[in-house]
Amino acid sequence: MQIVVLDYGSGNVRSAVRALELVGARLVADEASPITELTVTLTADRSLATDADGLVVPGVGAFAACMAGLNAVAAQQILTERLAAGRKVLGICVGMQVLFTDGVEHGVRTPGLGLLPGTVELLRAPVIPHMGWNTVTPPADSVLMAGVEADTRFYFVHSYAVRPPTPGTHYRGSYSPLSGFTFATTEHGEPFVSAVESPSLSATQFHPEKSGAAGQALLTNWIHSISQGES
Repeated sequence: MQIVVLDYGSGNVRSAVRALELVGARLVADEASPITELTVTLTADRSLATDADGLVVPGVGAFAACMAGLNAVAAQQILTERLAAGRKVLGICVGMQVLFTDGVEHGVRTPGLGLLPGTVELLRAPVIPHMGWNTVTPPADSVLMAGVEADTRFYFVHSYAVRPPTPGTHYRGSYSPLSGFTFATTEHGEPFVSAVESPSLSATQFHPEKSGAAGQALLTNWIHSISQGES
């Protein structure tokens, strides 16, 4: 199995690589695991990113800066081709935010990748940024969060987020509506979307690579879903 971490100039990508390598080594060493070899590659190579078994899109910093880096490596085309072929993608932190329609920072609106409808906006909370450990309320039958206890905490560091859609919301255009995905929520001043899941596209606002055993469990679940072809 080959996992690619997309290298588009965002900082702190090597922590994601190390976390995936650690999980992969454990899976390979597990005699009950169907995975006998797992490689993790940090690259911007379009062919490798498109064809890998799993693609991770990390991200830290400003929405606009991450979008500029993603546009420079043709991320829109990479993700479109992957998702059309049913190949798994995992976004992390700003790597989740850029999947949405757009982001608004300091009054400036920047188009996102538009794979999910919604706008990334400043959290309405007494303390910004939201930095530290917090719980996540997953959807029923979550694949990413399978086996994770309800009071488990994950590590967050962000000031912007997507608010959960209002029940009954209908989206216009060609989007697959967020309500067609399952999504997890977290509270910090207000509820926000802390993870999304679909058959091929999943993402977390928190950092699984910085979340200790809980994050390793989530990454293990994601890699298992690749090997088993699950949503």
